[in-house]
Amino acid sequence: MFGIIEIPIWLAISGGLLMIFGLLDRVLVPSVRWYFRRRFERLINKLNDRLDLKLQPFKLMQRRVMIDRLTYDPEVMDAALDYAQNNQIPEKVIIDQVTGYAKEIIPSFSAMAYFGFATKLARIISRLIYRVNLDEKEKEIFANLDKNATIVFIVNHRSNMDYFILTWLASDRSALSYAVGEWARVSPLQQLIRAWGGYFIRRSVPGPLYQKVLSRYVQMATDGGVTQAIFPEGSLSLDGKLKRGKLGILSYMVANFDLSQKRDLVFVPVGLNYDRVLEDRILLKASKHPEEHFEFSLLLVLGFFLRQIWLRLTGRFNRFGYAGVNFGQPISLRSFIENSIKKSADRSTVLLGRKIMSEISKAIPVLPVPLVAYVIKSSDNPMKDSEIFENCCKVLTKLRSTEVRMNIPEDRQAYIIEHAVETLLKRRALKRVSAGIVIDNSDGELINFYANSITHLLTDDS
Repeated sequence: MFGIIEIPIWLAISGGLLMIFGLLDRVLVPSVRWYFRRRFERLINKLNDRLDLKLQPFKLMQRRVMIDRLTYDPEVMDAALDYAQNNQIPEKVIIDQVTGYAKEIIPSFSAMAYFGFATKLARIISRLIYRVNLDEKEKEIFANLDKNATIVFIVNHRSNMDYFILTWLASDRSALSYAVGEWARVSPLQQLIRAWGGYFIRRSVPGPLYQKVLSRYVQMATDGGVTQAIFPEGSLSLDGKLKRGKLGILSYMVANFDLSQKRDLVFVPVGLNYDRVLEDRILLKASKHPEEHFEFSLLLVLGFFLRQIWLRLTGRFNRFGYAGVNFGQPISLRSFIENSIKKSADRSTVLLGRKIMSEISKAIPVLPVPLVAYVIKSSDNPMKDSEIFENCCKVLTKLRSTEVRMNIPEDRQAYIIEHAVETLLKRRALKRVSAGIVIDNSDGELINFYANSITHLLTDDS
């Protein structure tokens, strides 16, 4: 009974390791989890004390839980089983396909990554490249928003810089969740975008099953109060004009809205414009060759920003002019539907889309370079500097008598207009001849590109 039992050394080591593992699993790991959970909860409480639009529990849900919830959503499961039956495909195969769609779409939001890194990076990049002008009505608009509603910012898409500028400007108000196209599905960019709350969508929808999965995610996020930003044009404008809006994501939100629910859905139109769109020549090239596919290059983007940083360090950097952001009149979906039903019993998404796009078009700010481009494009003859300034002043006077908002202070407009002319001359969009300044025929499309961004504000039927 008290004899010595010999066991192999490997068995003793294995038993010791198992004992240590059990100790970690039962004692230390729960303590560490509790510590980090407490830190996370304190971080969220601090953020929600500061933010106007709080971080909702749905946004903070674990990604694995969200994937399961979306995959086994009753509507998604019904669509999956119908698809399997109609196409004679095993149900397990279709459910695996749905799970793949869910993993592709759903983000993995990290409050620390968003507010600790993404917003700071967005601020640095935005201020490095532009002088950013924010709408003076911004505070008033945010103060009047229903804090219990789901807020969706509807934005015109001028540049990929839109994401950076909006993220920075909204960082004191909320965390935005973007719908991002397939162009960004490259490592490590897609991991960062997921951590920042972005969700990926396919522009070319592969079928009704994918559409159902995407629509249910959008509806779940909207019902959960997640603040979102969507670009209804779907892609960047190739000619500078505001494109017709697409109703995809908007229709998903409206279709699931119930007038009796407590949480309203409020759309905030946002107008963006730039003195220089970073991708302008790439977009113009794409407009000439629509059949060509232009791949996103992370190395090219990094090279561009590193070059700008080097120019700044060596004292040779000049920012690319102004970037302007204006907010339109918020639209309550509940009020819109109630008014529509009173008039015609029609709660059409098309009517809502038209109203939102109209508000966006009115919110697009007038900036110096687009203004000069519009004035020069309007004349067939060479113009002296004094003529350009005089005609710009006439346009500004006309605009100030309307509701159009401008980012050109009246006391500095002479210097600003002169600087805009010099910018276009340096970019070889304009050239000086003996008779004055004319459009450079080798790059005349660049003038059209910037003039088109505000032409709708200056036409008689605007």
